[in-house]
Amino acid sequence: HGTINIKNKKWENDFSAIDEMGITFVDTMYSKAYLRHLFASKELLGKQIASIHNLGFYLWLVREARKHILAGDFTEWKNRMVKQLDKRL
Repeated sequence: HGTINIKNKKWENDFSAIDEMGITFVDTMYSKAYLRHLFASKELLGKQIASIHNLGFYLWLVREARKHILAGDFTEWKNRMVKQLDKRL
């Protein structure tokens, strides 16, 4: 996990899935290159796909947080996640 700027040229030829481990259908159905193309073309579909992905990610994140709160190791998990999510990919 980490943050990407889909408009960066480095994603132009990256035909891997948006997120192999994602929980939504768009994560494995569309590639980073296609999503970048949609953003570069100013197609609304790009924003829709990104929104579905982001909502799925936040749903996963909240579920994980709840799991770690119940397990009693939330602080350790949070510290790891903040470092991981702070990465620019």
